[in-house]
This record gives sequence, C-alpha cells and structure tokens, in this order.
Amino acid sequence: MGIDTVIHLAARVHVMKEVASNPLSEFRKTNTEGTLQLAKQAAAAGVKRFVFMSTIGVNGNTSGCRAYTEDDKPAPHNPYSVSKLEAEIGLREISEKTGMEVVIIRAPLVYGPGNPGNFLSLLCIIAKGIPLPLASINNRKSFLYAENLADALACCATNPAAAGQTYLVSDREDVSTPELIRRVASALGRPARLIPFPTDLMRLAGRMLGKSSAVERLVGSLQVDNSKIQKELGWKPPFTMQEGLQSTAEWFLKKYRI
Repeated sequence: MGIDTVIHLAARVHVMKEVASNPLSEFRKTNTEGTLQLAKQAAAAGVKRFVFMSTIGVNGNTSGCRAYTEDDKPAPHNPYSVSKLEAEIGLREISEKTGMEVVIIRAPLVYGPGNPGNFLSLLCIIAKGIPLPLASINNRKSFLYAENLADALACCATNPAAAGQTYLVSDREDVSTPELIRRVASALGRPARLIPFPTDLMRLAGRMLGKSSAVERLVGSLQVDNSKIQKELGWKPPFTMQEGLQSTAEWFLKKYRI
C-alpha cells in the first residue's frame, strides 16, 4: 500500500553559533534544495499531498501593531526564512506541474518537551533564577505548543479544503515577553526575576553592538492571525498555552534537574 501524504518538517534550524562562511548557502542546501528534491520524488511516487512546515519569519521579523496574515507580502529577514520562502515558491511550481497538492504552514516559535534553541535557553535562565531586564517590554507575541502544531499538521494532511493553501498557526492567546516569563516561572515553580529597563536603551545598545535584529525580536511584537485555518478547516488549538507550558516545564525539570 503506497503513501499518499508526506508531512515535511526536517530543516536546518536552531543554529545557535553559525560557523558557515555562507549561511544562506547552507540553509538553502537543506531547507530549499532538500525540500524540493523530496517533493519531486514524492510526486513521482504518486503522493497526493505534501504538507510543508515553513516559518512566520517568511512574513517578517516583527508584526508591529497588527497580526500577520496569509495575505501579507513576504519579507523574510534572515537566511533561514529566505530559504523557507524559496522552498514555498518551488513547491507551488512543483504542484502546478505535477498536480500534487501542497499545503504550507507558517508557525511562530514552537515550544514543548524536547524543545531546543532559544526557548530551552530561556527555561535554563529562569530555572537558575537569573534576573532578566525585561520587565518594561510592552509587546504581544504568538507562540505554538508542539501538540497544537501536530494537530494542525494532521488537519492539513487530511482536510480536502486545505489543498493549495497557506495557513498561519498559533496558540489561542498572545502574551507579552514579561508575561511569558512569569508563566514559565510559575510552571517551573520558580520566581520570575524581572527587572525594569527602558526598551529604548535596549534598542540603542542593539544598534551600537550591531544586534538590532536580535533586540527587535526580543522587544518587538510578533502576532499571528490564525483565523483563516479556523474558518476554512474548522481547526482550533486543542491545548491551552498554560497546558503547553506546564508540560514543557515538567519535561525540563525531569531532564535537567536544575
């Protein structure tokens, strides 16, 4: 019995210390070229649908005072998001040529047990009681619990209405950076050690150190409007953010015993 659906999540991601002389080239090898090669082979093997995990970074770095939607003009801001956008474009071309259905999911930061990257670093910092000068940040950010992502992927793999569509996916609620830290700290059973520090000074320091993009990711808003997938596919996140953070914290405490 053949395979009729492929869900593709593999990617070059969470590169915390980049050593490649040409990062974009390295991201393209896996995220663009690897994806398109897999899609071509899938189409040749008779696969009916290809579900691709992209990133909200295709839309941009920060969403400002409104949430991103599927209709926004792409504005990828780093080599990773550029490589993902190029994969999206290539997948649509393959779909047009072969008839294989393509569904694209763009997600914000994904968290959950086994989480690598920046979210794991945040867990470590909070668990160790290290003070964070982030109390003055007034932003709104969308996140996505891994189990909610899995549910959305299954929906996009099986719902006929998803064919040819791009969907932005996130949890039920958005939170500020300080509120996220408070919730993570509560889930870990630790105090949230937040210190006030002017965000304008953070941005100034970022410009002086050549880290403006990193600072803006921290202090800026990045919200996702997931109403399209709710309206078209009837999908809603089955887990709350609190449930997701609690599950993540329990995994972290068991594994790292900090």
